[in-house]
Amino acid sequence: MGFASGSLTPPGRSRGPYTRLMKLAITMYRDEDGWFVVECPAIPGCASQGKTEAEAIENIRDAISLCLEARKAAGLPLTIEMREVEVPALA
Repeated sequence: MGFASGSLTPPGRSRGPYTRLMKLAITMYRDEDGWFVVECPAIPGCASQGKTEAEAIENIRDAISLCLEARKAAGLPLTIEMREVEVPALA
């Protein structure tokens, strides 16, 4: 999934060094201990967790920002290309 720019900053969040917003897909599931685990597939290794969905989403936002800064500093592309494929559905 790609990203899109926008002109509005989410409530309660500062823009920091960014001049536009990126929209990135995340995945979320509940682990065996009840924590919500979130990952950003477009950024390899970018993951976080939280006791609630809201906490997990806030934490992944912070993790994404840190990962983007680290990738930029290392001269890496900010995100990797993502594609979708079709497979037969299970009955």
